[in-house]
Parts: sequence; structure tokens; C-alpha cells
Amino acid sequence: MSSENENKIVVATNNKGKLKEIRNDFDPFDCVLISQDDLKIESIPETGDSFKSNALQKADHLASFTNYPIIADDSGLVVDALNGEPGVYSARYAGDELNDDDNIDLLLHRMMQEKNRKAYFHCSLIYLDPNDTSNPILIETQWHGTICSEKSGDEGFGYDPIFFIPKLDKTSAELSVHEKNKYSHRGQAMKLLIERLTEDNLISLKEN
Repeated sequence: MSSENENKIVVATNNKGKLKEIRNDFDPFDCVLISQDDLKIESIPETGDSFKSNALQKADHLASFTNYPIIADDSGLVVDALNGEPGVYSARYAGDELNDDDNIDLLLHRMMQEKNRKAYFHCSLIYLDPNDTSNPILIETQWHGTICSEKSGDEGFGYDPIFFIPKLDKTSAELSVHEKNKYSHRGQAMKLLIERLTEDNLISLKEN
């Protein structure tokens, strides 16, 4: 990728925490990740009934505004005891105008009497070339853990402060960006995507 235009990839998010994590994954590579906000592209409502359909909606939406390759994902928390809630509604669980703390508070309230604390994060990740929209790359991954009874940790975003990973003996919010990217649903998906893009010569390592 030799030109300035060729090495840009647009990430379909305005979430600064998510963008920071994805940029960290791509840091060794000769490409620049920009957000849809940088291109002044507004988000669209997430109306899909699955993580995959929401990710595809986001990618297709951006493809109508830019010729840069696109990374879009839809991720969320799936809680066994709540029949899969909050699921695709993870970002707006407590309401469209409310925030991460409100979502967490509602989830903890609904989990108060539950003994089964098992949960997992799911990520559906799409890489789309706007010039070849019929062949998106799709990667889906999961990260298993349990729901805490109270928040712990200051890193990350979303439900990270209440998502506990037993083998690490930490919540997701107690992990550094590097640690989280090593284990998380999105980190796993990005690793697989980077391997695919490298194999296809779509990205390359930075020259020393």
C-alpha cells in the first residue's frame, strides 16, 4: 500500500474506547485507522436482530460514503440467567439516552437474585471493501466469564467493570488495553482479521 489513500481504514464507530483498542491492535502495521466521525459520517440506528446483521448494516452504511476499506463490528454482552439479555441491545439496555453506568446498574439489579452468573461477550466483525461489497470478511468470536455483584476497575468501557474473567482473576476493567486485546472477544477477532489481511497483502508491517 503505497499511497496515502490506500493505507487508511475507516472504523464504523464513534466510541473512543473501542477505537483506542482497535488502533492498538493495528499499531505495528502500515495503515492509519480513522473513525466515521473523522469523515463526519453519522451513525445509523442498529435495527438488526443479530450482531452479524448490525455489523453488516454499519459496514454497508459507510460504504455509501467512502472508498476506504471499512471495519465494522457489533458486540455485546450475553447473560445466561437473563435469557441472552442485553444482547444486541447492550449499548442501549437502559434506554437510548442513557450511559454505560445506567446499563450496568440495570443489569446488576436484574441479576440480584440470580445464582447463575455465567455470561459472555460476542463480537461479529466485518471487513468490507466498498469496491467489492459482495465479499465481506466475517469473523465471530466470544469471550466467556461471569457477572460480578459490583463494579471493579477503571479501564475499558461498557460492561467491563462487572465482567469477571476467572482464569485472570480480574474484571475486564482491571486489564490494560494490551491485556484486554490479548483475551477479549474483539481482540481475538481483530487478531484473526489481521492474519487474514496480512495473508491477502492488504496490510503490511511498518518498516523499521
